[in-house]
Amino acid sequence: MVKWWRMKIYKAHYFFLLSLVACLLLAFSPALAAEKTIGVIMTGNIPYYKDIHKAFTEGLAAEGYGPGAVEIIQQTPNPEPMSWANAARKLVALGADIIVAYGAPATLSVLHETSDVQVVFAGVYDPQAIGATGKNATGVSSKVPIVSLLKNFKQISAFSNLGIVYSESEKDTVLQANEAKHLEGGLGFRSTRFNIKKMDDTSKITNVDALFLTTGCAAMHCVNNIMGIAKKAKIPTASTIGGGESSGVILTIAANPQEQGREAAKITARIIKGAKTASIPVQQPKKIDMIINLKEATDIGVKIPFDLLTAATRVIK
Repeated sequence: MVKWWRMKIYKAHYFFLLSLVACLLLAFSPALAAEKTIGVIMTGNIPYYKDIHKAFTEGLAAEGYGPGAVEIIQQTPNPEPMSWANAARKLVALGADIIVAYGAPATLSVLHETSDVQVVFAGVYDPQAIGATGKNATGVSSKVPIVSLLKNFKQISAFSNLGIVYSESEKDTVLQANEAKHLEGGLGFRSTRFNIKKMDDTSKITNVDALFLTTGCAAMHCVNNIMGIAKKAKIPTASTIGGGESSGVILTIAANPQEQGREAAKITARIIKGAKTASIPVQQPKKIDMIINLKEATDIGVKIPFDLLTAATRVIK
């Protein structure tokens, strides 16, 4: 009789402990589910990508996956094909469960290296057009209308020969250069392309009366050199990627980097919880920044129309 009661007590304790463990598992399930390795590729010293990454990590923490809940391995390759490929290979070899890539070149390099790892991108101009979407990739587009940029730029400078800074090894920049080319007749200008792959290439920039910087990683890596040339020649500048305004780009129309990072974080959190990239549509940018560097415009003798100043989301004075 005593043994029977002891067995009953032992069973009660056993089921109590099982229930306690189950409750603890349920309470901490988000943290357990988030024990993933996230690889991040952020090209060089590019302010726009740094802003995206800051918003991404903050957004991930807000989703319940802050420090300690996930392991983030970051790669910062130089803006050239071999470095992007090596960064992607390293993250794949390290067993990253998800790879987050900022910018088109980094994203395409990852997709070239793996079709198994799920990829989340941000800061990619027109992902569909450059082939950055597929069964294992989704993210946030940073596409803005080139026609809007150039129409606004025309209000600042009546340019007739527009220099376009791009890189033939970066598909998204070629796409933007082509879009600008198609607008020549309607907006009354001709374009000259400058293929910028490294710092020394910036010396090619000459004999133009305005300059359009595409989303090229190589160009943004050496934006200070480019702006030095533009300032010396008193050439007004415009760009479709943020960050250059601090170096003197006069007109920037770009997808907001904070929104890019937050949306990428939400997508990553969904994947951690079990969603597949194929079921998550590419997000379009909802918040577009128009930044005007009034100080730089004044320094080179360019006047900014009042309506542009009032429409700007940020004015640097």
